[in-house]
Amino acid sequence: MFELLPGTGLTLPRHAGVLRFGMSEREAQWAVATLADVRGTWVCRAGWAFTACYEGLELLAYGDCVDLGVSGFTAVHLHRRGPRLTEPSAVPVVLQDIDLFGYPANEVLAAVEPNLHPTVRLTPPPSPADHLSAVSLSAG
Repeated sequence: MFELLPGTGLTLPRHAGVLRFGMSEREAQWAVATLADVRGTWVCRAGWAFTACYEGLELLAYGDCVDLGVSGFTAVHLHRRGPRLTEPSAVPVVLQDIDLFGYPANEVLAAVEPNLHPTVRLTPPPSPADHLSAVSLSAG
């Protein structure tokens, strides 16, 4: 289970630890590498970025966004891979005890939007009856 922790970071599945905002690239990659292969990538205005795929989810993490005044781990995006948005994801992605990818988007949005933290962004699917396709969490 991935758990979004606004203001803190992202808890990783299988006791792999927490990606904490501000941690170094090496620390972040090391934690994620216990789950999946880590591959470097590029994100505009980020000093470093990497991706990893874990049970149908793609994780993109990046940091050292100097123009934003943030050093270390800055943001993470979790995106469902594949077109099957009519079913829950294989791995829960939790915010406020709600599995964001486990229920139809209209139900999830009704439950979390009134109290949605400003650093969390949800990407709704084309149909409200489908499940969410992506979520992002940033340091601020």
